[in-house]
Amino acid sequence: MKTILKNVSVLAVAITLLTSCEATKNANNQQKGSVIGAAGGAILGAVIGNNVGKKGDGGELGAVIGGVVGGVAGNVIGKKMDKQAQRIEEEIPGAEVERVDDGIIVNFDENSGVYFATNKYDVNSASQQTLNGLAKVMAEYPQTNVLVVGHTDSTGSAEYNMTLSKNRAQAVTNYLSSHGISAGRFTTQWYGEEQPKYTNETAEGRSKNRRVTLAIVPNQEMVNEAKQEAGEGQ
Repeated sequence: MKTILKNVSVLAVAITLLTSCEATKNANNQQKGSVIGAAGGAILGAVIGNNVGKKGDGGELGAVIGGVVGGVAGNVIGKKMDKQAQRIEEEIPGAEVERVDDGIIVNFDENSGVYFATNKYDVNSASQQTLNGLAKVMAEYPQTNVLVVGHTDSTGSAEYNMTLSKNRAQAVTNYLSSHGISAGRFTTQWYGEEQPKYTNETAEGRSKNRRVTLAIVPNQEMVNEAKQEAGEGQ
C-alpha cells in the first residue's frame, strides 16, 4: 500500500460533527450545506477532488473541517493520526491512505478495496473484509470522526449519478455503524459526477472517479486532551 504524506505540519484539524448519521441521511444537499457552514483547506480538496470552491462546495463541508490547533498540541495530534494511518495500512492492504494536514484520507475505488457492481450500491462480500478492517481500526481510535463522501463518473444522467453516489456513501456509513462504530461519528455527503478527481475521458479515469472517500479527523475530545498534554489553555 502506498501512503502519501502531504502538507504534514503541526497544525491539527479539530472536528465537531454537526449532524448525526441519521440526520444527514435525511437531508438533501442544500439542507446539509446550510447546516454545515463554510470553510476549506487541504483535507477538503483531498475529499472532494479538483473543483473545490465551485458552486459553494467548500462551504457545504467546511464546518466538518472545523477549527485549527497549532503548537505542541498540534504535534501531539499529528503523532496520533500517524499511528492510526499506519494501522489502517496494516489492516487494509490495497487502500490508498493519505496523511493530509492532521487528517487521514482513505480512497476506495473499484481497484482498491470497496467494490460496487454496476448500478449497485450494496456492500458485497468482497468489500466487507475491507470495511471490517477499517471498523477494527476505528474502534481502536474512538477519538476520531469520519466524513464519508460518494462520487461517480459522468456516465448516465446527473440526477441518477447523484442518487447513486448518495446510496454508495450511505451504504459504507451504515455498514461501519452496524459493526460497532457509533453513528454519531459519521457525516455523509455525496456529489454524483460533479467533483471528478480524474478525467472522465478515459476508462481508467472513470473507474477512479467511481469512488467513496473517507476523511478521518480528530474530534474535540482529542483536541482537548492534546492541549492538556501540551500544557496549553482550552
